[in-house]
Amino acid sequence: MAARSLRMAFVMDPVESEDIDASTTFVLMLEAQQRGHEVLYVDPADLCVIEGEPAARATGVRLCRERGQHVARHDTRLVILDRDVDVAFQRVDPPVDADYVVASQILDLCRRTLVLNRPTSVVAYNEKLLALHFRDLMPETTVTRRIVDLHAFMDAMGGEMVVKPLDGKGGEGVFHVAKGERNLSSILEQMTAFESRPVMAQRYLPDIRQGDKRILLLEGEPLGAVLRVPAESEVRANLHVGGRAARADINPADQRIIERLAPRLRRDGLFLVGIDVIGGLLTEVNVTSPTGMQEINALDDTQLQARVIDRVEELLRPPAPSA
Repeated sequence: MAARSLRMAFVMDPVESEDIDASTTFVLMLEAQQRGHEVLYVDPADLCVIEGEPAARATGVRLCRERGQHVARHDTRLVILDRDVDVAFQRVDPPVDADYVVASQILDLCRRTLVLNRPTSVVAYNEKLLALHFRDLMPETTVTRRIVDLHAFMDAMGGEMVVKPLDGKGGEGVFHVAKGERNLSSILEQMTAFESRPVMAQRYLPDIRQGDKRILLLEGEPLGAVLRVPAESEVRANLHVGGRAARADINPADQRIIERLAPRLRRDGLFLVGIDVIGGLLTEVNVTSPTGMQEINALDDTQLQARVIDRVEELLRPPAPSA
């Protein structure tokens, strides 16, 4: 246990909606609670600024692993973050819309409270576009709202591609399309909102049938990995749409990707990140609320949340007095 009790605020989607068997946020909160830290729930809409100070209406919560009864709410009170909170975890799911940006900008006003991940970096780095800073590690990719460009890209990729929205999560709105499909034009029109919204298109990777590997990184160092294997009828490997979790090792190709990303992640305060790798190629860098921790725990008989909270305690430990 830490030398002192910390007050940890979790800025997140409704705590009651968390899946106790799948949510990374839930096990981080539970680990903090079990160590004697105070756990607060904050709805991002309840962040505010009081006399120039970042603040929030925060609710004390008590968690347990009992489905449907996993959270008990206690008192709600106004807290001045820099005075009353030691660490704030920003764990709101995408999309990073106007409300998300405002919440992040309020959290960025904190000067004493440790905010994880760094709000300015979360807002600056779209989860799809961040990977393009390392495009030599990726499959061929284009970003455009022009349907003619998407057709040209698909032709260059041999007649098939994967199209995904830039602000989606959990595989939402991801399509594997091929030349000659009767619904192709309609799909591209809907994806681009009739050429008013850019989308990402990538070369289709047949290795997806073997799985999409999620690797969790803590300050740029690998925590663990899980292979998400799609159902036979699905192109998406996300677990909540029927993907199967399988044990995964971190191989030399993965390590090469991690070593390239790590300096930027550390520099920009991206404390806990999930990267997605298919067939040795980087497809996404998830910086908002990466998942996969509970699946890795179950497959590898580990408790990754303990390592995360260990590191938070280290970061907040007062420096030893000089001799």
